[in-house]
Amino acid sequence: MKTYLIGYDLNKTGQDYETLIEKIKEASNGFWWHHLDSTWIIQSNSTTIQIRDFLLPYIDNNDELLVILLTGEAAWYGFSERGSKWLIDNLI
Repeated sequence: MKTYLIGYDLNKTGQDYETLIEKIKEASNGFWWHHLDSTWIIQSNSTTIQIRDFLLPYIDNNDELLVILLTGEAAWYGFSERGSKWLIDNLI
């Protein structure tokens, strides 16, 4: 499986994040990391375009969505031991 970063901004007041979050988890087949607002790291066999297209029905036309294939090099600070362990196990 490949590892992807998903970021989004829902720009309309009162939007429902729950459905989008459920779909991000679904796209990840259970392999996901979420320790920052509006930022997820998932593992999937899909492509960036397939993930984007899967999530598009759950955001509005004025929202922003970013899906990036990660290379494995990373640096971070301030995350819990559990969050850091997931990153080490799945990125490096």
